[in-house]
Amino acid sequence: MKQDTIVILDLGSHESARIARLIRKLGVYSEIHPHDITAEQLKNSGNVKGIILNGGENRIVDGAAVDVREELYGLGLPILSVDHPSARTENRIAGWPESDLEAETILRGFLFKDCAAEPNWNTKNFLADQIELIRRQVGDRKVLLALSGGVDSSVVAALLIKAIGDQLTCVHVNHGLLRKGEPEQVVEVFRNQLGANLVYVDASERFLNKLAGVADPEQKRKIIGAEFIRVFEEEARKLEGIDFLAQGTIYPDIIESGTKTAKAVKAHHNVGGLPDDLKFELVEPLKQLFKDEVRACGLELGLPESMVYRQPFPGPGLGVRCLGAITRDRLEAVRESDAILREEFQAAGLEGKVWQYFTAVPDFKSVGVRDNARCFEYPVIIRAVNTVDAMTAEVALIDWPILQKITARILKEVKGVNRVCFDLSPKPPATIEWE
Repeated sequence: MKQDTIVILDLGSHESARIARLIRKLGVYSEIHPHDITAEQLKNSGNVKGIILNGGENRIVDGAAVDVREELYGLGLPILSVDHPSARTENRIAGWPESDLEAETILRGFLFKDCAAEPNWNTKNFLADQIELIRRQVGDRKVLLALSGGVDSSVVAALLIKAIGDQLTCVHVNHGLLRKGEPEQVVEVFRNQLGANLVYVDASERFLNKLAGVADPEQKRKIIGAEFIRVFEEEARKLEGIDFLAQGTIYPDIIESGTKTAKAVKAHHNVGGLPDDLKFELVEPLKQLFKDEVRACGLELGLPESMVYRQPFPGPGLGVRCLGAITRDRLEAVRESDAILREEFQAAGLEGKVWQYFTAVPDFKSVGVRDNARCFEYPVIIRAVNTVDAMTAEVALIDWPILQKITARILKEVKGVNRVCFDLSPKPPATIEWE
C-alpha cells in the first residue's frame, strides 16, 4: 500500500525531526530531505501529498538565503512555508510553536485539509512498502549485511530475510571493540537459533593496529568505518556475486552527521565514514526511522523483545568509549567495567527501564592510594540516560546504594582504575556518547 507522504525540506530549521515525528504521530508518513532536492527525486519519495519548507536560523549559507529549486513550485503540491520569507506561497507561518499541541493543530489543517492526506502511516504498511522497495532494488542479486547484533542491524536482517530470503549473507565482524561476551552471543543467536547465513570474521588485531595512536574521535570513526567496508569487500569477493551492502542506518545517524543547512554533531561510521570508492550499492531500509519506530518494526517482524530492546551500541563500539588514542589496558578497563555495570543494572531490575547505560575511560590518570602507596590510575565514567528518539536524553535517576555497589566492584575488579564518576549531563548540550 502506497502511503501518503509529507516531505519536509530542510532550509535551516532545528525543528525538522520534531515536526517529522508529530506528522507521523498524526498517522501520515513524513520524510526530511535537503532543500536542493530535484522534482524527480521528490516524486521518487513516494505518494507525496504536500511540502513543508522548514526554514530557520541556519537558512543563510555562504551569505545568501537558501531556497528550493524553482521546479518544485510548479508541481502543484500544497506548500507550507515556515520561517522562510522568500517562499512563493500564501500558506506560511513565522515559526513552529513550542507546544506540540499547538504545532499539531497547524499540522492537522495542512495535512488533512490542504493536502487531503490519508492517515495510513503505521508500522505494518511501512514494512510492506520497504519489502516491495527492497525486492525492486535487489531483484535476484545478493546482499551482504553488517550484522553487529544490535537493534538496528537485527531489524534490517529480519526485514531482508522476509524480503529476499537466502539472497542475504550476514557478516559479523569482531573488530576487538565489542562488549564482553558479545561475539559469542551474536553467533549463538543468529547462526544457531535463527538459522541465518552468518559469516564470522575475527579482525580485532587488524582494527586495533589501524587505530594505534589515533586520538581524534572523528578520525577513529572514519578509520573504523572504512576498515569495516574493506572487510566486507574481502568477504564479498570470497562469496562472489555480491552487489549490495545493507546497513542499519537510522534517521538520527543522518541528522547528526549534518546536512547543507544543519551542522554536524558527529560523523557516523555508516554515514560520514564510508570510502569514496565503495564497490557496493547501499540498501538502507530504516534510514527514515527513529529508534522507537525501529523497535516497533522489530516486534512486527517477530523478533523477540529481548533483542528488540537490547542496549543501543554504536558502530565503532568501545572505540568511542575508550576516549582518545585507544590502548589495550584502557580498552580492557572499559570492557570489564561495562560488564559489571550491565550485570548490576540487571540485578537491580533496571534492564529495560533505563534506555542506555555504559562506561567510558578517558586518556588520563589521577592520583590515588592503593596498598598504602600512591598510585596513578584511570577513572571510569558511568553514563545512564533515558530517551525516546535519541535526539534528546535525560540522565536516569539511579539509587545511591546501586551506584555504591557498582563503584565498589569496579574499583576492586578492574585493573588500573582508582576512581568512578557518574555523568549528570543531559542531551543537549552533551551527546549520549562521549565521542
